Formats: sequence, C-alpha cells, structure tokens
Amino acid sequence: MADAALVRSKAPDGTGFIRAGAGAPVLFIHGVGMDAAIWQPQIDLMRDRFDLIAIDMLGHGASPLPPQNAELSDYADQAIRLLDHLGLDRVAVVGHSMGALVAQEIALRAPSRVNAIVCLNAVFRRPAQLAEAVRARAAALGDHGDPSAIAATVARWFGDPVPPALAGAAAKARAALESVDAEGYARTYRLFASADTAHVDRLAGLSAPALFMTGSDDRNSTPAMSAAMARLAPAGQCLVLNGEKHMMTIASPKEVTQHITAFLDRVADASDEATAGPAFDAMEFRRALGSFLTGVTIVTTVDETGDARGFTANSFTSVSLDPPLVLVCIAKKALGHQAFSTSRGFAVNILSEEQKAASGIFASKAADKFASVAWQSGRTGNPLIEGSVAVFDCSMAQLVDAGDHSILIGRVQHFTHSGAQPLGYCRGAYVTPGLSQEALAAAPPGTEVGAILENEGRVLFFEAADGSCQLPAGRGLGAANDPRSLKGKLAAKAIEADLGFLYAVWDDATDAARTHVYYRGTVDSPLSGDGQIRFVEIERITELKIADPAVRSMLARYARERTEDTFGVYVGNEVEGEVRPLAKPAESTPIHPGQR
Repeated sequence: MADAALVRSKAPDGTGFIRAGAGAPVLFIHGVGMDAAIWQPQIDLMRDRFDLIAIDMLGHGASPLPPQNAELSDYADQAIRLLDHLGLDRVAVVGHSMGALVAQEIALRAPSRVNAIVCLNAVFRRPAQLAEAVRARAAALGDHGDPSAIAATVARWFGDPVPPALAGAAAKARAALESVDAEGYARTYRLFASADTAHVDRLAGLSAPALFMTGSDDRNSTPAMSAAMARLAPAGQCLVLNGEKHMMTIASPKEVTQHITAFLDRVADASDEATAGPAFDAMEFRRALGSFLTGVTIVTTVDETGDARGFTANSFTSVSLDPPLVLVCIAKKALGHQAFSTSRGFAVNILSEEQKAASGIFASKAADKFASVAWQSGRTGNPLIEGSVAVFDCSMAQLVDAGDHSILIGRVQHFTHSGAQPLGYCRGAYVTPGLSQEALAAAPPGTEVGAILENEGRVLFFEAADGSCQLPAGRGLGAANDPRSLKGKLAAKAIEADLGFLYAVWDDATDAARTHVYYRGTVDSPLSGDGQIRFVEIERITELKIADPAVRSMLARYARERTEDTFGVYVGNEVEGEVRPLAKPAESTPIHPGQR
C-alpha cells in the first residue's frame, strides 16, 4: 500500500498531532527521538477501520518542550489535553518504548479514558548493567545532531551493518533522530533512563486490557520485561515476535499492526458481549478452573516421522487402578494435536521444582524443545524426561472428543517415581511447596520468620508497652520448645496457628546476611487471656503504630490484596522489590491444558 499523505494539526497548547481514518479511536505515542509521522505504516494499514491520532510527544515534532525535570505525568497530561480538545472520552492507546510508559501512565491516571493499551518494546526494571549503560548515555547527551551518536543508536536498533531488508526503516529512524529538537530529546531521554521502575508498584492497578509486545532480539526492551509487566497487570498478555528488534513497528509494520488490530478486536468483542447482557464468561470460567492447585507435567510422544514431540499441561489425572489408566487433555488447535491424536502412546512426566524452565520451554513454540532437557526413550518408545518426580509411560487406550480439546486416555505400561518435590501451579503462577517449612529448617540462623495470621477478618498482633504492634516473628521457624523461634513464641502464648502461602521475602538493606520471610496463615482465638495479644480488623491494620517500615509497607499491601482477594509474593529488599502475583488473566496464562 502506498503511503498516504499525513495532515499535521496543532492543539491550542501547541501539541502537534496527526489524525486520519474513521472508527474506534486509537491514540499512538512514539518513542524518544521519533515523532508522530513514525506511525505512518500503522496509519496506512488501520485508517479504514479506526480513528487514528498520532501525537508529537513534548519536545518532539511540533510540540513544545517538556519541563526541565520532566515526569511521566507531564507527557500523560499532554495526551489527555489532546483527547479533550478532540472531544474523545475513551480511546485505545498504543505506545512504543518511551511512549509505552506514557501510555501506562495515562491508563493509571485516567482509567476511565482508556479501554485498551498496547505497549510495544516497553522497558521495565532494567538489569543493573543495562540500566547503567542507559544512564551513562543520558548523562553524556550533548549535541544530539552528532552523526556518530545517531549512527550508534541506529546500530543498536537495526544492527551493524544494517541488513539490506531494513535499510528503509533505518533511514526513517535516522531522519527522525536528525530532525528532533536537541533539548527536547535530552530532557525526554533523561526521564526515559530512570522511568523503567515508575510503575513497579502500580501495574497491579492497571484495569484496562493490556498487550505487552516486544521482539525476541530486543536487548533493551527484552521479552522478560514484557512478561513481567503482563504478570503484574490484571488483564495483561505478553507477545514476543521472533527475530524482531527494538524498532519492529517500522521494521515489520504489517506483522506488528496485525497483532495490534487483532488485540483491539478481541477487546471490542468482549465489550460487545458484556453490553449484550448476561452470558457465559469463558475467561472467568478459566480463572475459576485456575483456582484448582495442580501439578505440572510435560506430555511426550513420537510422531509418525520418528521425531519427539511434547507440550506442557496441568490437565492430568488418574482414571483407574485396574486397569491402570490415566488421562491428559490437548487442545485441538495445538500444534502437536495431530501427532498425539494419532500416536500409539504417550508419556506423562510430572515435573519437579527444579524443572520450571523446562515447563516454560515446552509451553512455548520453541523449535527444538527437547534440546533443553535430558531424556531417553522408554520401553514403549515415548520420550522420558530425566529428573521428573514421576513418569507414566503409556499406550493409547482411547481418544475422546471433548469440545475444543481431545482427551488422551493412556494405559500405563511402566512407571517410576522419586522423592523429589513436585512443581505446583495455581491461579496462573508456579507454586513450589518445597520452599515452605522444610526449607526454612536449613535457613541461616539470622533469618526472621513471621506470619500474618488471620481469624474471622482480623489479624493477630502482639502489643508492646509503648503501644506499638508487632506481627508474630522469631529467629527461624523453629519448634515449640525454642523460645526465640516463631513456633516457640506462638506456643508460649498458647496460640495454635496454621501457616499457608509464602507472602513476602526480603533482605535487610543494611544487613545483607539477614533475611525476612513472612507467611499468610490462620489462627484460632487464644484462650490464655494474654493482654499483649490483640486482634485488629483488616481494614484498620494500616492505622496501627508499626515500628518497622518494611513490615508496615507489607501490611498495607496485605490490606489491599485481602480486599481484592488477589495475593502476590513480594521478593526483594527493604527498599525495592517486586510483587509476583499468584493470579493473572487466563488468556496469558503460560500453562493451559494442551496449550502447545
């Protein structure tokens, strides 16, 4: 399709923008050094169906400079002013790189204005070495028109030398970098260098459906970053395009745009179904099914050409002891469905805690999954994965058609099992039971182990003489006869508690040798009448006097998550860390019965 001429306009506050097309409104926000025209390919491909608005960020294109010490809110406010000027109450927002951070800021600050968000090549919690390199580039910014600096940027984005197939895209990026205002670029890049952690504690509040898409070869906005954001966002999905780098929007515009429009269509369809009235909510149904704690398996077979095939599934169960039957489900749309549905048998490998990486690989579309694991052929010829907790080598007993899945019922011919800890899965996250109380028995003696113990909507505290409150905690998990341990302190006050899920793990910022581990649990009301024992309603625990700021912060998170009934595990230190949720949208769940 030939590029259509883009008509530029200006808002009353000086913001430059391009508007084209008709239909559902979509706001495009470019990255550092680019301008609204960089979205030309997407505009050409989408203008027949969408009302497209591409903004010049502050300091770019025709827009005015940002403040000297700009914040993401300055760029978000600019975009919201533009929407007001255009009379648009609600839009989908597509942002690239720095623009993706601005898109997130808009969705978090004004959730009623955003019905969907697409974050392309977004940065999130850069590793230390990468963060240092970006900060160094920001500190060294001088005359941005320096050809050597522009050449270095183009090389990072497209390769050195630039492949012939990307020459046109590289030329577009180079032209934008050469024309951008030097001061606008510098102010924006300095913000970009530090903004990768701006939404660490806020993504859990992102209500809009969100797609986090990047390229497998983007070393600055890595697939791990997009996956982490998708895990934290309640309605987040992650998509990685094989072989793509940072500027995939202009390097492979058709593929990128296809995924953008497909996502926006899915969001629109879901909205239409909700508007139409009560209906069976398939996504919510999958979330409910995800509440069932399962093990994780890799199911393997050999196809008709003799190649090993396998997929990750948690849809495994026993069927019969006599004869010995087990079953597993595979989706009809899965790539391996043909191989498994026509095979003479299959093997079910129940994974251990140490095989989490293998689970992820076999849930992906990796070309050679078996290169990542040690395996051998079983007596039936099916691949058996070494290190598994248990292996069931089966002949095919029956293939059952069941909706959008097929049920493989296998007759167990041989099996093995070990005492290793199994890998669990619940609500979209891995669960490792072996990390719990047995592991703490061997923890360093300085480890503080505590618990948030709940009883009928109240949390148990110990009240000190100065009126401050403390959670039950001690040196290690210990035993009832160890007065310094958690169990010893509970036993001394006749408190019977049951510890449940791990809730938070952090290291002291001042004492790296000291680790804090806290669990969620339940407790019976004590009968001792101890005046130091205090039960506080969950909604009031943030009002308590808590001496330790890290514990205070943890309790504030607990009160919020308890209200929403969506818990995560905090991992980090007293100053900085990440809440890793136990729940996420089913559509982006990495393990699904027969997904691959």
